[in-house]
Amino acid sequence: MIMALPVSAEALLGVAVGLGLAAAAGFRVFVPLLAAAVAAKTGLLPLSPGFEWLASTPALAALGTATVLEVGAYAVPWLDQLLDIVATPAAMLAGMLAAASVVVDLPPLIKWSAVVLAAGAAGMTQGATVFTRFKSTTLTGGVGNPVVSTLELISAVVTSALAIFLPILTLVAVILLLVFFTRRVHGVIFGRRSAREAIVTAGGPPKVPRGP
Repeated sequence: MIMALPVSAEALLGVAVGLGLAAAAGFRVFVPLLAAAVAAKTGLLPLSPGFEWLASTPALAALGTATVLEVGAYAVPWLDQLLDIVATPAAMLAGMLAAASVVVDLPPLIKWSAVVLAAGAAGMTQGATVFTRFKSTTLTGGVGNPVVSTLELISAVVTSALAIFLPILTLVAVILLLVFFTRRVHGVIFGRRSAREAIVTAGGPPKVPRGP
């Protein structure tokens, strides 16, 4: 006999909010944390026990400053590449923190499973931004990177807002984004492998005939 888990609709909404904020952390690390802090400060978002500090004035000031610095750093073409090195683990940690702060009224096992999923969502979203920036750098020599950074910032703000006000819609969008990115990466990896195998099967790359 399978016992029903005592999970309320409010708790499930908290999971959706947490996963949405975590996905936003993949675009910008501090934007969703700042959004959660502002929403909690204004009474729009309940926080988990032990995370009340997120709505404090010092936390708001620190997150606001960190957000401004992060946005400014990504506007510098060469610096954005360096930030991508540390952004993935930072985004995953921020996603876990954001999810843990808003997931309420859940058994510990389910809560921390949701937090782990949040880390994965943040990592996948961040991976998508790294892939996009790499393609931009390759195709434009870095000239198009500020445009990519601007789109990432807009995505972080919009995703954070939707996660708070329309969490179910955001959760569906996050799932679709993860499926799309997974298929894209799968296609790139196995497409290159198939191309290499075709070259090996054909006896190597075609030889260019030499002139007389």
